[in-house]
Amino acid sequence: MKAVILSAGEGSRMRPLTLTRPKTMLPVAGKPIIQYNIEALKESGITDILLIVNYHEDIVKEYFGDGSKFGVNISYKTQEDFIGTANAISYAKDFINESIMVLNGDVILRRDVLKEIINEFEAEKPDTLMLLTEVDNPSSFGVVEIDGKNIKNIVEKPKPEEAPSNLINAGIYVFNQDIFSKIAETEVSERGEYEITDSVLMQVDEGKNVIGLTTDNSWIDVGRPWELLEINEDMISKIKTTIKGKVEKGASINGHVFLDEGSIIRSGVYIEGNVYIGKNVDVGPNCYIRGNTYLADNVHVGNAVEIKNSIIMDNTNVNHLSYVGDSIIGHNCNIAAGTNIANLRFDNANVKTNVKGERIDSGRRKLGAIIGDSVKTGINSSLSPGVKIGINSTIGSGVLIYEDVPSNTRVLVKQNHIIQDKNEE
Repeated sequence: MKAVILSAGEGSRMRPLTLTRPKTMLPVAGKPIIQYNIEALKESGITDILLIVNYHEDIVKEYFGDGSKFGVNISYKTQEDFIGTANAISYAKDFINESIMVLNGDVILRRDVLKEIINEFEAEKPDTLMLLTEVDNPSSFGVVEIDGKNIKNIVEKPKPEEAPSNLINAGIYVFNQDIFSKIAETEVSERGEYEITDSVLMQVDEGKNVIGLTTDNSWIDVGRPWELLEINEDMISKIKTTIKGKVEKGASINGHVFLDEGSIIRSGVYIEGNVYIGKNVDVGPNCYIRGNTYLADNVHVGNAVEIKNSIIMDNTNVNHLSYVGDSIIGHNCNIAAGTNIANLRFDNANVKTNVKGERIDSGRRKLGAIIGDSVKTGINSSLSPGVKIGINSTIGSGVLIYEDVPSNTRVLVKQNHIIQDKNEE
């Protein structure tokens, strides 16, 4: 069995984080998201992998190369147009031998899920296997009607009262070669795309063996920025203490810490909970680093900084006397002294944020800022919960940000000074 990982799209719901990289290359606990799937495939015995790429594909290719340093064989195909999943899978027509597993690069699978899928496919030998999961409200998904293991129909986003079941399509498949003849016959949907579910339904109508596998094992889908925090929390919860760098006398570690080569935790630093620290990171002195924090390579955290449950990407500085709560900060940023990134509303309600022009409830009581690459804040600036700052923007000293800031923007506050001679009345 070979594998195809779909990694062509931008991930517009993840902006501004995806303005400079594909969503699948966003970092989580020391690795880009897609790497976890590549490693899981290898562990399951699948080493021939095709990546379908397009958006910022040079970043993917430069990082993974031919896959040899990851113990797999990676090849690439560029999806010319974003016209649906069936179109993306069609690029694997010359790659398949007998069967292929297809998965999205922005979904991190448990190892046991992959093994369960492979075992079921080898035992049943269907034309198509579709992974299913049960949800409370299926009306926002592709809902599957099933008889035993046999899939009978797929209904896209039905009304709650019209849903044939609570089982939804998880977007992970195993196909044999028959799927490519069906993709060639698939017509454009109302959304203007070639839908792989339409191709699968053609197999159902033809009487092919199309089965569903419902699993209790879970996986994590990354569609919106706060879900990156959730994946990071999950991955960091599994780390064990590994110290490759230096921990000065006087530092206190309470939890598991991964400290990579060339990094230093200075005296007075207090770490509480599991924390992942990359290469050549300088933390402290006298910082408070709280659980589920990920500091990527070449990050500098200055004196008396507090960071909680956040992702700080490569080459970013968080300078002295700052607070960062439940936030994601991109590459090459400079968070100036005294910057406060708030993560809690006054009314304790869930934090809302803008996703593709729509105000969305994150479902999180605590969520800070989402900051793109190359952003600079001025001293004593403040960011309200849930705000987004676009790439290459500058926030002036003393500015309070309470709404999103576009990319390549400068925000300043204008003060009126009253200058008086103290000797005059």
